[in-house]
Amino acid sequence: MSVIQNFWNLKLGELKEVLEDNGFTTHVAHNGKAASMLILDKIIPQLSPSSISFGGSMTVVDTGLFDQIKKLDKVKVIDTYDVKPPMAERIERRRQALLTDLFITSANALTEEGEIVNLDGTGNRVAAMAFGPKNVIVLVGRNKICGDLDAATRRIKEYVAPVNAMRLKRKTPCAVTGTCADCSSPERICSVWGITEKSSPKGRIHIVLINEDLGY
Repeated sequence: MSVIQNFWNLKLGELKEVLEDNGFTTHVAHNGKAASMLILDKIIPQLSPSSISFGGSMTVVDTGLFDQIKKLDKVKVIDTYDVKPPMAERIERRRQALLTDLFITSANALTEEGEIVNLDGTGNRVAAMAFGPKNVIVLVGRNKICGDLDAATRRIKEYVAPVNAMRLKRKTPCAVTGTCADCSSPERICSVWGITEKSSPKGRIHIVLINEDLGY
């Protein structure tokens, strides 16, 4: 184990205790592959969901979890990542995702005080995290951990939002300059903030802390 991995093992262990005090069911994985295996082999069998859907997340895709879940038998998977259907159908899938047994996503930031912080375009991810799906799994790479809420919001506005606007090829000022202009562009992806301080009910939200840099 490298010095960096050992450092983060200690930090993630400390954060796990904080998150559990906040009511989150918390796990630690050594890397993205291990996180995917943990969810497939342990968490999903324990929860026994009949339906699963997703909130936008490069982490869920990059760990291979999304592709593996689509192969599961006897589970209805609502694919909210498919961009081929008309927009009306894509929005309807996001609405149906709020009624699933299990919703899987990531976070834009996670504070050392145990707060999950997200900024959405339409709000489907923060809505599902707050209420609707019976259980939620949040995958969080170590690169998303911030000291406090101020640091988390800065990270999102100064880095996460511009990078995602570029990835999605949105016509926004930040996609050109890399700097948030607090714009009013029709293609703005920053509309709805979500700060989750506690899991309500306790244990509903599962957080998988990953000792690897993943996502944006």
